[in-house]
Amino acid sequence: MTIQQLLKTAPVTTLLLISFIGLFLLQVLTGVDANNPSTEDLLKWGANALPFTMTDDPWRLLSSAFLHIGLMHLLFNGFAMYFFGQVAEPMFGSAKFLALFLLAAIGGNVLNNHVTWQGILDGTGQPGISAGASGGIMGIGAALLIAALFKISVNGLVLNLKSLIFIMGINLVYGFAVPGIDNAGHIGGAVTGLVIALAFAIAYRQRAKATQVSPPFDASLHIHPTYQQYKGYNNYHNNSHNSHHYVDSNKAKNPAILWQLLPWLVMLVMSVGFAYWWQDLHQQLLQVLAAIE
Repeated sequence: MTIQQLLKTAPVTTLLLISFIGLFLLQVLTGVDANNPSTEDLLKWGANALPFTMTDDPWRLLSSAFLHIGLMHLLFNGFAMYFFGQVAEPMFGSAKFLALFLLAAIGGNVLNNHVTWQGILDGTGQPGISAGASGGIMGIGAALLIAALFKISVNGLVLNLKSLIFIMGINLVYGFAVPGIDNAGHIGGAVTGLVIALAFAIAYRQRAKATQVSPPFDASLHIHPTYQQYKGYNNYHNNSHNSHHYVDSNKAKNPAILWQLLPWLVMLVMSVGFAYWWQDLHQQLLQVLAAIE
């Protein structure tokens, strides 16, 4: 897929990739080591670090998702974003796709800080530093798993569940096998993506049930390696007039709007939950610091 095709099919994915690469180039041009950036440089450019993120810099929960620790880290996450984004964005819609990525990144970073803080309290851990789009990307991958499980289709094609499980499995195994990988961030992002995708899937099924036809998607995709032909789709589509009846549009309108809002409501609740979680960790940290002083 060319850049022009990607921009047309998945504009948010394209802009995210440009932001990752642009930020990395800007770092390098200002003297940051392209392969082994220092802790000071990473903190300066917005990395996630508990003493900063959980006190005065909550914005690091988001900024760290656009920052990468070296060229290989950027290339790995860039490829994963390209691979998942060109499928997920047309499926969920650009606005929801962006919200999914950002919330999964925040969820991963909050869980990372929670695990780090518990390790400090238990005497088994110490503050670290993390960065990268991995949490958001794992959230997108987990959302695609749910889409495959619920057989959500785009132009008669559904995702290949086995291929997605294999790809997600490699990422998780790699994270646990290689020291220094932010496993909590990966898991937090994936869980966030699963919860949000369940709202998408339930809404999809309910809208289909309300209208007695599968709701169409706005964008079309080229055949992708993660797709497999949904054999039952054509028969269902051709025979739908014989085996189903259409609900009157006025009656179907209200439930369709209600279910369309469900993913946004779930994401709003999760946003409030993350804010409360951050506030709780923030207060715990301040209490400990006050006791030390």
